[in-house]
Amino acid sequence: MNRAALLATTCLAALTINLDTTIVNVALPSLARELDADTRDLLWVVDGYNLAFAALVLAMGSLSDRFGRRPALVLGLAGFSAASGVAALVDSVEALIALRVVMGVSAALIFPTTLSIIANAYTERRERATALGIWGASVGTGVALGPVSGGLLLEHFSWHSVFWALVPVGVIAIGMTLAFVPESRDPGVPPLDLPGLVVSVAALGTLTWTIIEAPEHGWTSVTTLTGFAVASVLALAFVAIERAAEHPMLDVTLFLDRRFSAAAASVTIAFFALFGFIFLITQFFQFLRDYSALGTGVRILPVAASIAVASIAGGQLAPRLGTKAVVGTGMLMLGSSFIGVSTIGVDVDYATTVVPLMVLMGLGLGLITTPATESIMQVLPPARAGVGSAVNDATRELGGTLGVAVVGSLFSSLYGARLVEELQGRLDPVTLEAARGSVGFTDALAAQVPAVTGAMEVAFMDGLSRGSLVVGLLCLLGSAVAWIALPANRYDPLAEGELVEAGSRGGAAAAGDAA
Repeated sequence: MNRAALLATTCLAALTINLDTTIVNVALPSLARELDADTRDLLWVVDGYNLAFAALVLAMGSLSDRFGRRPALVLGLAGFSAASGVAALVDSVEALIALRVVMGVSAALIFPTTLSIIANAYTERRERATALGIWGASVGTGVALGPVSGGLLLEHFSWHSVFWALVPVGVIAIGMTLAFVPESRDPGVPPLDLPGLVVSVAALGTLTWTIIEAPEHGWTSVTTLTGFAVASVLALAFVAIERAAEHPMLDVTLFLDRRFSAAAASVTIAFFALFGFIFLITQFFQFLRDYSALGTGVRILPVAASIAVASIAGGQLAPRLGTKAVVGTGMLMLGSSFIGVSTIGVDVDYATTVVPLMVLMGLGLGLITTPATESIMQVLPPARAGVGSAVNDATRELGGTLGVAVVGSLFSSLYGARLVEELQGRLDPVTLEAARGSVGFTDALAAQVPAVTGAMEVAFMDGLSRGSLVVGLLCLLGSAVAWIALPANRYDPLAEGELVEAGSRGGAAAAGDAA
């Protein structure tokens, strides 16, 4: 077995699906213009992928271990590549959303399988730690390359190119899998918890649908309130099913340990904030600042770079200062950055104001992810490390899914209400309604009716400001919870062998979480 080639294969597969998490964001303004997609449509384009990924990642990891990791990786890559290729051919936003869901299902199969393949191939602790570190770096690289590569493609081609670009990468990864990845499986893996899977997908899907559709129906409408009630009942049913199951998909009793639950909550909040920010900032840069797609991608890099730096620093600081201090401080930095974003104006200077806020945001998020992941891993014995990794993946995707849904829907409601207030009586009702639901439509209208420009800027900044303030306050609340609930212990990782392995695994996951 050529382990170097095997590692390269898993890294390429992980890079591909994480590239997709950010490459699409810079294409959102293009989708709004060319497919007449409103804000709600754009939310589904992003969250169709995130939702399927988050809902299925726990179950897919178990299935690949049970039935074979090599065929699972090939199947996942084939589904991902095929869906991406078809997505490049469609001409309706509804079809694109459906294909994004298929891509998310495939990604949920690919991501945990790559980790299982590495764990099976690298059995010696230090070698495994090194391999996981390289894997984590490839994941982070995919996330960082997404906005830039997407911007570069859109500079010369249509939005279809961001989906075409993923196809050859996936095909190459399939060929490498067939050539270099040996078959492995674990027949001892318990059977799939099908009732838990169905109910968890229904709960998360209902919650996400309710949040994204709330601006259309009204946050206090019967439809929205019923959606929240159904999601709550399904969540309670999931807990009851998992507690009664002989082999639960998720051991919910783990959350009774505050080290585990507070750490998982920290990861969820961190990616809730980050994904919501990226959804809005790409539109701010392109619609209000008139930056190109490439210019937008390059201008997002300070976040990715600072996350990478702080993820390494967080892993080094937590043993010396304690998880409580590092995560609590990181959450405070993250919240402060969003409160700062809530104060910016349309003409804010990028270099002197936006970059420092992005760096503060990235540093805060990096300080959260590695120590929080280590806290999750420390609760579990080494034999159950896979559970910790799966929970870390699931909370990351859950946070991202809800971040896009909540922040995007809150923005949509605030933007629409303020735009109607600004333009009432100045546009006919049909045009005003179309502008209320779509920043892209308003931007195109502003090119024909200059008076609309000022109203669009006021409405957009109102939604961005108040949405960012809500996220900032949530992060500050998360900081308080971290200071109260997370362990304050310091330890010597060289003296505790199992924590070395757990920390390395956590660091790799955190590097992947730099999305």
